[in-house]
Parts: sequence; C-alpha cells; structure tokens
Amino acid sequence: MQRILIVEDEQKTGRYLQQGLVEEGYQADLFNNGRDGLGAASKGQYDLIILDVMLPFLDGWQIISALRETGHEEPVLFLTAKDNVRDKVKGLELGADDYLIKPFDFTELVARVRTLLRRARSQAATVCTIADMTVDMVRRTVIRSGKKIHLTGKEYVLLELLL
Repeated sequence: MQRILIVEDEQKTGRYLQQGLVEEGYQADLFNNGRDGLGAASKGQYDLIILDVMLPFLDGWQIISALRETGHEEPVLFLTAKDNVRDKVKGLELGADDYLIKPFDFTELVARVRTLLRRARSQAATVCTIADMTVDMVRRTVIRSGKKIHLTGKEYVLLELLL
C-alpha cells in the first residue's frame, strides 16, 4: 500500500484529505504543523507528500527546501490557497512536482496523486541506493549522508560503472 503524508493545518481539510485518500486505497498520515510534518517526511517512509504552504512553526517552503537539500526526492504536491503566479513558480522551483490551488476538486487531486506516484515508480529504477549513498542516474547526482557530492563527468561515469 502506498503511503502519503499530508501536512495541512486546517483540521477540516486535513481530515477530508486523509479520509478520501484512505477510501482510494492509500495509507495517509496527517500532521497539522510544519515541524511535525518535516520530522515525518525526513524519515523517508512516504511515496508522496501533500504539503500546504502556510503552516505553523515551519512553512511549506522551508519544508520542501530542507527535504530537497538532504536528498529527499519523494514527489511533493503543494495544495494551498496561495494562488498567484509568483507563489506557483516559487513552489515548483523549490522542487515541488505539482501545485494545486484551494478550493480544489477531490477527483482532480486523486488524478494528480496517481500521476505523481506512477511517475515516481518509473523513476525508481533510475536511482541506486547503497548504504548512505544515493545515485540518481537521470539527474546525474550523488547524495551521501544527506549531502550532495559534486563529481566531475569522468568521476561520475566511473562511479556508474562500479555500480
């Protein structure tokens, strides 16, 4: 069963999302503040993260930045009331895979979730993890102990051959 993390501070919206996703066959965990959401996401046990921007303690921008800086590549869907183009661009540039504006239609959300999970499954074969090192063969990036390692082209090709 695929696991989805929901980080949403509005109780009613969070419960609605959680219940709907469970009914769709997903395991959905809900956290209502940024600090707890980041803690859960950092464990890397989720296939997808649905993230609000305006959260107590840490906002969604800070959460996705922290996750991407430490090598977390799980798909992130921003679900937020922040509807101006600048915010959408910011979210996508920080590493979000999708951005949906509230209010939203649940069937559209589920379609986007399925698409992101399908894409993530097809990309999984392009990522190799050994101990604390992750090599992304498509992006040509190497992360070790949560830190990005910069390699020259030749170093990267050699590493790929050794894998």
